[in-house]
Amino acid sequence: MIEYGVIHGRFQILHNDHLKYLMAAKERCQNLIVGLTNPDPLHTKSEVTDQNRGNANSNPLTYYERLSMVRTVLMEKGLDASEFMIVPFPISNPEHCKYYVPADATFFLTIYDKWGEEKYNRLKSLGFKVEVLWRKSIANKGITSTQVRNLISSGKEYKHLVPTSVYELIKKWRIDWRIQQLNNETQL
Repeated sequence: MIEYGVIHGRFQILHNDHLKYLMAAKERCQNLIVGLTNPDPLHTKSEVTDQNRGNANSNPLTYYERLSMVRTVLMEKGLDASEFMIVPFPISNPEHCKYYVPADATFFLTIYDKWGEEKYNRLKSLGFKVEVLWRKSIANKGITSTQVRNLISSGKEYKHLVPTSVYELIKKWRIDWRIQQLNNETQL
């Protein structure tokens, strides 16, 4: 079994398919490192292959909120806090990634589109070991955070798409209200 495995994502909002990704990676390593991309506005920008990833509407949660959601969900799934770590992961500045993860880690990716291919190429070009967990067409991706945010912003039901603890944190921290406000501001 691999000692250190790394996955990364924005997790803007952590949903049930993210959970499948997290657990699939954890099954392959002793220690899982979860990198949160777009950790702050300084490290958030649009990408040629994913123009929306830098928009405020696409990044309504703070680093702390996402860290808390990932941590809570992993512990609910039975992981001990010593089995995982959550770190910032500036994939938009890939040369900085080496400062956040072990050099000998294996990066686990899922690829659905050109942005997934771009991340694969960036990590490989930096000399990282990369393993693709699965590759699917965008039509077969399943749940997306955009879909969840759109349901929230339109006041529709989304509870079935996210882990229960994530739903509870969204309500506790009024993230649903924030997403609706961001959507209203964009429409003005």
